[in-house]
Amino acid sequence: MCGIIAFNDPTITDKTSIIESMMELIRHRGPNIGGGGHYTNDQVAMGFCRLSIIDLKGGAQPIYNEDNSILVTFNGEIYNFQSLRSELQAKGHVFKTKADTEVLLHGYEEWGMAGTLKRVRGMFAYLIWDNNKQTLYGARDFFGIKPLYYYQKDDTFIVGSEIKSFMAQPNFQKEFNPEALKPYLMNQYNDLPETFFKNVYRFPAGHWFELHGKDFQMHEYWDASYNIDYKRTPEQTIDAIDDTIKDSVKMHNIADVPVGSFLSEGVDSSYVTSLLKPKEVFSVNFDNGPYNEASAAKALADQEGLHFNATTVDGDEAFRDFAEMQYHMDEPDGNPSLIPLWYLCKIARQKVTVALSGEGADELFAGYVNYGMHSHHQLIKVFANGLAKLPKNSRYRLAKHIKKMRNFPGKTHLYTHTAEPSAYYVGESIIYDPDQPTIFTSKQANGIVKKPYQNDLTVNGIYQQDFKKVANAEEVKQMQYIDLHHFMLNDILQKADKISMAHSLELRVPFLDKKVAELANTIPSKLLLNSHDTKDIFRKAAARHLPSDWATRPKLGFPVPIKTWLREEKYYNNVKALFSEDWVSEFFDQDQIIQLLTDNFEGKIDGRRQVWTIFTFLTWYKLYFIDYENTVKNYAHVQPEVQALMDSGKLTN
Repeated sequence: MCGIIAFNDPTITDKTSIIESMMELIRHRGPNIGGGGHYTNDQVAMGFCRLSIIDLKGGAQPIYNEDNSILVTFNGEIYNFQSLRSELQAKGHVFKTKADTEVLLHGYEEWGMAGTLKRVRGMFAYLIWDNNKQTLYGARDFFGIKPLYYYQKDDTFIVGSEIKSFMAQPNFQKEFNPEALKPYLMNQYNDLPETFFKNVYRFPAGHWFELHGKDFQMHEYWDASYNIDYKRTPEQTIDAIDDTIKDSVKMHNIADVPVGSFLSEGVDSSYVTSLLKPKEVFSVNFDNGPYNEASAAKALADQEGLHFNATTVDGDEAFRDFAEMQYHMDEPDGNPSLIPLWYLCKIARQKVTVALSGEGADELFAGYVNYGMHSHHQLIKVFANGLAKLPKNSRYRLAKHIKKMRNFPGKTHLYTHTAEPSAYYVGESIIYDPDQPTIFTSKQANGIVKKPYQNDLTVNGIYQQDFKKVANAEEVKQMQYIDLHHFMLNDILQKADKISMAHSLELRVPFLDKKVAELANTIPSKLLLNSHDTKDIFRKAAARHLPSDWATRPKLGFPVPIKTWLREEKYYNNVKALFSEDWVSEFFDQDQIIQLLTDNFEGKIDGRRQVWTIFTFLTWYKLYFIDYENTVKNYAHVQPEVQALMDSGKLTN
């Protein structure tokens, strides 16, 4: 796990000092002394910060080919590198290190970018400079586990792991992107290709690029596809799931440093932990939380004979550290789960350098109730399941009538069992009303933001292009595809990478493996989501390794007590002070958002998620646009030479 950064800018003459300054702003991603380095020529500059995981002494980057004409910088892990290395050596390639990085370099020489990407299993973002072709290449992994951003304006092209490093490039123009605010308010994260910074884009998962001069071209090499195997029996499916996940966990355990795992009460992390059997496992709890995840996790750890590590978080430290969390995210993320993740990574890093986690199982194996299990009323379930068997056109017409009805218990369940997903699906947390997205509706968002930030965009509208790609897939698969390319890509995985790397911890996600995904995408939806449970066939595979009742436990995911916090006077006053600052009126109707906060505090409404999403955005904006100089001083932990640049006014983007 490391940090990479590069730029192509003919107007910069002293590329060395600039690339070093940019590297310092992501030093948390790779703090190992002597493991990082840079390369510059008259066209490009490339920098690398290393967190040593494999070949601790010999894996320093950049790594060059035999005649030094091609080099690579790499963030991530290639889990099948040993077999690829043997194959490349048999073809005559000479390796200088034992690191997985080098298979990407010689793979490019032997197979090109597309050929290499077809062969690898792993999580990655990497850059290759080919001096022979005067071309910069780059790629991001299948699911977007590792981040990669790019900026292109006039003569300047920048690409790297984190946006914050772009700000040390003199020609980077830091501008707020007004188009991002409303989608963020509806989703709790920005779901657009362009980030909150104008002209800065997320490089898409499953793609690679080539940059020759100013010519930037992007190519897709992988995407989820759904070729359902209806002939495989349930027992054969369980065998296949268990064998594939066991193989993935084994591959994700390859490291020359200690490896641990996160452990909650849920089936996903428990399945990983039971297969990995690490020495150290880690959990987190809240002093006033609604559930005690840590006690249940400890019971499993004790049964497995694992050393259990846990921390208890209170509201004071969460509010104290919240700004630093948002600094590391690069963009605002209002998902409260990043708070327990912050403290989980913090305690894990005290014992291990690598930790395994359970992200991805819900998206691949249909773990969310909004895929079709909204109602606990058995009669409504039976009725809805019967309607779901109607011909599609009949169901879709019926859905339009149900949508127009007054709200009644089970309406959402009936509607979602009859409508086509592209008509209603709004992501991970649909609640009660088919028109209600996770946080704000389009109308609500337009009602609280000022005119420059209002538009006609809806959450469901963002998804339509992706729905068209899978229009012929099973309906549950269509929803899984949306979550894979939106909620997981732009929220879950962003948190997992940024928060773990803030603590110099490598977080690995064995469910998000190419082979696991390819298997999951062949499983009929009825085996995954049915009257028994979500992830039903997956749970049966996990049950082979877990106590009898463990595989059927409901998903909790470290619940965060923001409802309690926002009804305590000291935290209410903390948030109100931020909502009341003069500059906030640029974005919001301040009277409205303060009233929302107060109504929630007084218990008149449950507006916690809406309040928290606004609070998160304002915290982030203040860090990057109001008080950036102090932000760098407080959180970047930069070296003296970068501090000198900042003090001279050259690092005030």
